[in-house]
Amino acid sequence: MTNLVYLVDDDEAVRNALSLLLETVGLAVRSYASPETFLHQAGTLLPGCLILDIRMPAISGLKLQEKLAEQSISWPTVIISGHGDIEACRRAFRNGAIDFLSKPVDEQDLIDAIQKGHAMLEADRQISAERAEATTLLNHLSAREREVLGMIAKGLTTKQIADALHLSPRTVESHRAAIAAKAGTSSAAELTRYWLEAQADP
Repeated sequence: MTNLVYLVDDDEAVRNALSLLLETVGLAVRSYASPETFLHQAGTLLPGCLILDIRMPAISGLKLQEKLAEQSISWPTVIISGHGDIEACRRAFRNGAIDFLSKPVDEQDLIDAIQKGHAMLEADRQISAERAEATTLLNHLSAREREVLGMIAKGLTTKQIADALHLSPRTVESHRAAIAAKAGTSSAAELTRYWLEAQADP
């Protein structure tokens, strides 16, 4: 889902008002009165855009950001505050917030910030999908084919690969053909992309 919003605010009136607003523009909102409850569930939830109140009992929105980061959860976050100050704003952005809005929240500013967050999530999903596709391809290659693909990615010619691996050019061409068949492309640029995607850190 690309329209999930998680709203964490201890003020029931704010939760109800913002949930109603966001649902009218087609967003799926899950609201939480307690940051502790959200933190407990976060690891089981699908990625979404977070809206966090900056001042809540026990755990502030800023502290919640930090605790989520400890769980490797870095979803786009909008901080809302009735008591905003420059230092809180700076800290929120250092923690990865994409916007910092003062109460009463401007409706369009909030919607714009959430749309920006969802665009970021979609970009992350696309990167993850490409990386998974590349990893799957490499897992279907033989050890020799992976060697050849790595050299293609370095820009080596068939002759240079043959020399490096002590193979005949014809054998290298056979490996290239097998790689192309498994990848669905013979484009050196596309094969290089696959190789780089598979090597990228998760």
